[in-house]
Amino acid sequence: MAANGSNSPRQKMINLMYLVFIAMLALNVSSEVLDGFELVEESLQRSSESLDKRNELIFGDMQDFYKNNPEKTEIWYRQAKEVKEKSDSLFSYIQDIKLQIVRRTDAKAMSTSPLKYPDDLNAAGEVLLGSGKTAGADLKKEIDLYREYVSQMVNDTSKSEIIRHNLSTETSAKAKENNKNWEESMFAQMPLAAAVTILTKTQNDIRSAQGEVLSVLLKNIDIGDMRVNQIKAYVIPESQIVMRGGSYSAQIILSAEDSTQKPKVFVNGKILDQEAGGMFKVGTATSGAFAVSGYVETQTGDGTPLRRDFSSPYYVVEPSATIAPTLMNVLYAGYDNPIRIAVPGISSQNVSASMSNGTLTRSGDLWIARPSKIGQEAIIQVSAKMNDSRTQEMAKTSFRVRALPDPLAYLEYQDDNGNPRKFRTGRFAKALLVASDEVKAAIDDDLLRISYSILKFELVIFDSMDNSLREVSDGARFSQRQKDALRKLSKGKTCLITGIVARGPDGVDRTIPSIDITVN
Repeated sequence: MAANGSNSPRQKMINLMYLVFIAMLALNVSSEVLDGFELVEESLQRSSESLDKRNELIFGDMQDFYKNNPEKTEIWYRQAKEVKEKSDSLFSYIQDIKLQIVRRTDAKAMSTSPLKYPDDLNAAGEVLLGSGKTAGADLKKEIDLYREYVSQMVNDTSKSEIIRHNLSTETSAKAKENNKNWEESMFAQMPLAAAVTILTKTQNDIRSAQGEVLSVLLKNIDIGDMRVNQIKAYVIPESQIVMRGGSYSAQIILSAEDSTQKPKVFVNGKILDQEAGGMFKVGTATSGAFAVSGYVETQTGDGTPLRRDFSSPYYVVEPSATIAPTLMNVLYAGYDNPIRIAVPGISSQNVSASMSNGTLTRSGDLWIARPSKIGQEAIIQVSAKMNDSRTQEMAKTSFRVRALPDPLAYLEYQDDNGNPRKFRTGRFAKALLVASDEVKAAIDDDLLRISYSILKFELVIFDSMDNSLREVSDGARFSQRQKDALRKLSKGKTCLITGIVARGPDGVDRTIPSIDITVN
């Protein structure tokens, strides 16, 4: 009888251990990247809380003005109340989506932090993009409606444009090329930590837009000296998260402005140039937590000096990038390995990458790595173009390069429901055997799905005396002589498809295990 039948228990155990090892490699997400998202998430939450407190103070002022003079302030107070209600509603709506996403991985979660499974790639897509679901489209619609509502209430064109930009749901050019809508480009296969951070950033933008509108409405109330009693100083940073080597920028303002005079701004012991309009900018040479503190000084209507202190933190983080093979944590020589490369806070068109021991090319939202030499590491280096036009190295990662594993040969047939099936060894119906036209081979282990070309094979049939009759096929298809021999087989007889030579996408020819068949 032919060799290469069922694997021994020892070989089965070796195969199982190999699969477990590969799965562990596939799940090896960089903890540094996840920690980076956690830092950004915490900072955004603190920023949202600060903006919320500022908005509550402004709204509280308007409530006081309305109580003292309802006839004069009613129109502005009603609008402020409506803005607050719409902002709170959208903020809570997004918070509920975040909790739904987190509970996909941790059913008992009561909040969105800390995350139990920050590297999960499916939760966000299942909640927002699942089959038959419109949650992602509904979220985009709600953001669009809110953006148009608040941006029209801000008379300053530049500030209105900032609100539109921050709350934009415009699909990127790259996503359009790949026929993706906004929600797919933002949440499809997005790590849980990144999806939650994206939604928190939107909540932060909502509070920021709410504050701009409330400030405009507050300015519309002419209350004389009453306004002076409620003046507050605030630091409004462009971002509280800055990469080392970049610049931290912040607008330092009063909640009530007087266009007839410019306040004096003192930051970290130095006065700002009044022509700077309150814009503070400083370089970031080292990473860590820093503070902007000082005070704003102006005069009331009777000339009395008025001073308000301020303090706000910002954080400088190390440059980082995500380099993740979509198949597993190794690269295969001579094969197009899909790689996903992303730099938090940097658009994909401003990200570049190169690789040693092979080639690395961009393909839509992915990169294709094709290593050359087996046993030699492939090093992928990622750089990004910063806002100030500098190009900065973000990450450098080494990968092991291996040869593609051998495929398994099979005969393809259809089950009773018309679904394609693969027969590899054992008892096989004669009708299905005779109906088979060719021998196929592939790797199909849930990690790799790669088809191989069959160059040749040999059919061996055993007669009643256990003598072997051999017929050779030059290619993947059964020859006419082989088909005739298969038709003559009776129930219980055996045959062997052996000497199978297959060629993979790496161009390597290899002889693979036989197919042992008993006619059923």
